[in-house]
Amino acid sequence: MLKKQSFWKGSAILLASAMLAKVLGACFKIPLTNVLGGTGMGYFSSAYGLLLPIYALSVTGLSAAVAQTVSRAAALEHWTEVRRIRRVARLACGVLGLILSVVMLLLAEPFAVLAAAQPYALFSLLAIAPAALFGCLTAVERGYWEGLQTMTPTAVSQAVEAVAKLGLGLLLCQWVLDNPEIVCAWVSPDVPLSALAAAGAVLGVTLSTVMGWLYFVVRSWFTGAKLPCSTEQAAPAGQILRRLLYVMIPVALGSLVTNLTSLLDLVTMMRCLSRAQLLHPDELVQKFGEIAASQDFPAFVYGSFTGMAVTVFNLVPSVTNMLGKSALPCASALWAKRDCAGVAAHTCSVAAAAAAMVLPSAGGLWVLAEPVMHVLYSGRPEEAALAAEALRSLLPGMVCLCLTFPLCSILQGIGRAAIPVECMLVGVAVKLAGNLLLIPNPAFCISGAGISTSACYLILLVLIVWSLRRVLGEPIRLLRTLLPFGFGAAVCTAVVWLCRSATMTWKSYFSVAVCVVAGGAVYLLVLWLAGCLRQHHPRTA
Repeated sequence: MLKKQSFWKGSAILLASAMLAKVLGACFKIPLTNVLGGTGMGYFSSAYGLLLPIYALSVTGLSAAVAQTVSRAAALEHWTEVRRIRRVARLACGVLGLILSVVMLLLAEPFAVLAAAQPYALFSLLAIAPAALFGCLTAVERGYWEGLQTMTPTAVSQAVEAVAKLGLGLLLCQWVLDNPEIVCAWVSPDVPLSALAAAGAVLGVTLSTVMGWLYFVVRSWFTGAKLPCSTEQAAPAGQILRRLLYVMIPVALGSLVTNLTSLLDLVTMMRCLSRAQLLHPDELVQKFGEIAASQDFPAFVYGSFTGMAVTVFNLVPSVTNMLGKSALPCASALWAKRDCAGVAAHTCSVAAAAAAMVLPSAGGLWVLAEPVMHVLYSGRPEEAALAAEALRSLLPGMVCLCLTFPLCSILQGIGRAAIPVECMLVGVAVKLAGNLLLIPNPAFCISGAGISTSACYLILLVLIVWSLRRVLGEPIRLLRTLLPFGFGAAVCTAVVWLCRSATMTWKSYFSVAVCVVAGGAVYLLVLWLAGCLRQHHPRTA
């Protein structure tokens, strides 16, 4: 018989998988950045700039739509319909993924030239295109199991993808660097080797999505969900498809709008930096050195921002986002029973879990931005100094994003997926205005992109909380829930600052290690004394 996992058990499994994936992802991106540098990472990040909106339109929306639809059917014990939902989703999403991959291949050259302003990023864009197909196929399987409140298959597939990306990405990148005469024989000799090496790393990312899908194929041969038998009449395939689209479209649009922050950076940062070179050349040279006079300066700064600062920025959100995967089916099941108070209590529990992770992380990174960047990217000290400046400006946004994403998942679970889209449009407008105003200003430059990102996510969090309170009609006492974690994080940050001051003359990695251990121990002690580690137990269906 099928066994459901509780919110906390499912979240623990997904969090463990996400942390493993981020550790392996760091083991992939950090040496890759040290090899490629800021300019090479600019080419690599351009591929992600195209992939993320495509993923938002397909993978994120598909997974949430299948999870919510399956969860509702399972809550009502309509098992025949659950099986039909899976079949319909597999067929529809396979077709969608194929179309998206073809579109990415066709858009690769104009996107590289017109949007990214990096013609040599074309090779990375071509290498990433097939990932859309396999991402869609994998999203259906993940959503199906998440809807049944069984998170283990999603966790394992994420781990498989992370291992494959680490091994294949670095292997292919290094092979290109070791065999330039073979690779350059296929393309124009004017193409920089770093652009081809970045494409090799991107191809490894694409192959990792293939491995994630193959895991579900192999799994289905040996085991599957042993659903109970039922005799109810399942909805027709057309009706199921309409239900999936009803959930998928607003979720996909919401995720697309969220990922527009990365796309806006891709489209605006290098153009704004080029403008700054024309208007304020002396100020930029004084602040950044001779690199500011080079034509590679925009790609150098953009690669440092996206390849380093944003990579560290995304570490915590990528983990707390897993709470949303567990929160969605639980909220959907509670909403199906019209338990608004249960959804409100569940919201507080999810927000508390996210805050417990992000608040001390943000405080610690604020103090340790420079040593952390120099430890991670020791081979690129100039880029690391730039990334540390940008990271500090991103940290308020990291806190807001970690709290926002699980709350958006709850809104999606209760059938209000359009609300995050409307809220995010306001945030994106702020992000665009901030980039255009701050990045060309030499006083801000790279930190201007981080400030505009933080402002975007702050506005989004405020609007999401207000909307959720209005929909539920129940009080959501978030401030009271988060206050102990905020106090603990403040104490943790103070301890980290004291430890950093005392170990300033030590080697960076020793200093960072001591600060992290001391700050983490004090934080856990404060939470234990406050009783936070024993109080939050969400209501689940």
